[in-house]
Amino acid sequence: MNTGIRAKNIILPKVEDLQKFSVIACDQFTSESEYWEELEKFVGDSPSALKLVYPEIYLEKDTENTIKNINANMKKYAEDGVFYQLEEGLILTVRSTPFVKRRIGIVAAVDLEEYDFKVGKKPLVRATEGTIEERIPPRVRIRKDAIMEFPHIMVLFDDKEKTIAEELYEKRDFLKKVYDFTLNMGGGKIEGYFIKDYKPVLEKFDRLLDSKVLIEKYGTDDKFQFAVGDGNHSLATAKTHWENVKKGLTEEEIKTHPARYCLAEFVNIYDEGIYFEPIFRFVDGVDKKDFIEKLDKVKGNFEIFDGENTIKKQADLSLPQTIRNLDAFIKEYLDENGGKIDYVHGEENLKKLVKDSEKAVGIFLPKMDKGELFRYVSQSGALPRKTFSMGEGVEKRYYLEGSYIVK
Repeated sequence: MNTGIRAKNIILPKVEDLQKFSVIACDQFTSESEYWEELEKFVGDSPSALKLVYPEIYLEKDTENTIKNINANMKKYAEDGVFYQLEEGLILTVRSTPFVKRRIGIVAAVDLEEYDFKVGKKPLVRATEGTIEERIPPRVRIRKDAIMEFPHIMVLFDDKEKTIAEELYEKRDFLKKVYDFTLNMGGGKIEGYFIKDYKPVLEKFDRLLDSKVLIEKYGTDDKFQFAVGDGNHSLATAKTHWENVKKGLTEEEIKTHPARYCLAEFVNIYDEGIYFEPIFRFVDGVDKKDFIEKLDKVKGNFEIFDGENTIKKQADLSLPQTIRNLDAFIKEYLDENGGKIDYVHGEENLKKLVKDSEKAVGIFLPKMDKGELFRYVSQSGALPRKTFSMGEGVEKRYYLEGSYIVK
C-alpha cells in the first residue's frame, strides 16, 4: 500500500545547551523584531538552529550572503560533530506550552512522492491552504546546497479514536528518552522518545486509508491520509527541490534518495493540545480612513480595528469565502495605494501593532472548527492561505530534529 509517512535516520544536536540550539519556526513573529533580537542575544555564539534557518522577518536583507552562511554553518556543524544520528525510526514528542498541558506528536518523514501542493491534485498528503508559488524560489535556493534539513512542518492526521500517538504516549516509559528540556522564549517544555520498533506504528497509519473508514468520515473513498497544518510552503519547497533532484537519478536511486523524504511532526487533529486560532490581518502604511471606508463594502464576517474602535461586519458567508473576499480586496488596495500586509496571531498582539502605527488597520477573523478541516479539504480542496493557525505563536514547532538530505 502507498503511504505518505516513512521512518528516517533522524539526527539530533549533541550540545551542552539544547535550550540555545532549539529555536522557533522561522515564519513566526514576522512583525516583531524585538523577539528575534532577544533570541539572538540569548543564543550568542552557541551552536544553534538559529544559524541554520532564515527567519522571515529578515528575508529582504542580504539574502545571498545569508544563504551562503546557512549552508556553511550546516557543513561546519556536521564536521565539528555537533550532531549524532539515530537508527532508522521515529520520535515521539511531548510538548507543553503556556496554553496547553500536553501535545503529542510523532516525528517522521513525509514521502514527497505522495504529496502535491498543486490545485486540483488529490494526493495522500495535501495542502490545507493555497500555496503562493512566488514564495518558493528563495527557499529552494537555501535547500539547493543544504546538506540537512530542520523543518518546522506539522502534519495532521484524522484519528478520532486516538489509536496511534496517544497509545504510544501511554507506553513512553518503555521507550528511550532522547531529550527533555525547557524551550527558550516562553515556548514551554518538550520531551522526546525514540521509537525503534516503528513498523507497527506505520501499519496503524495505513489503516487510516481503509475504504470503509474514509467513506464514513468524508462520504467518499477519497485516499486522504494527511493534511499539512503548519509549514505548507516549507513542504512545497522540499517537494520542488526533490523534483529538481530526481531528474538526474535512476529509478532505483529515486526509491531511496534522502531528499525524497522530508521530516515533519505528525499530530492527531483530535489531540487535546491542538486547537485552531484565527489568523488576523495587519495592514500598515495606508490612509486609515480611506482604507476602512472601502473595506466596509467588502462582504464577510470580520471585525475592523482602527486603534480605538471596532467595527463589526456580518454576512451569510462561510469563513473561507470571507477570507477570499477580504484578501482580494487587500491585495487590490495595496497594489493601487502602497502599504503592506502581515499575518498576526493573538488579539493583543494585533491591537498593539495597530495602536503603535498611525497608518495601520487590524482585521479580526472568526475561528475555524478543527473537526471540519479534513472533510472540507476532501470535498472542496485547499482553504485560502492563512485561514487558521494551530495555537498561538509561541506554541509553534521549534527546530530540533533534523535529517540529511544528500547522499
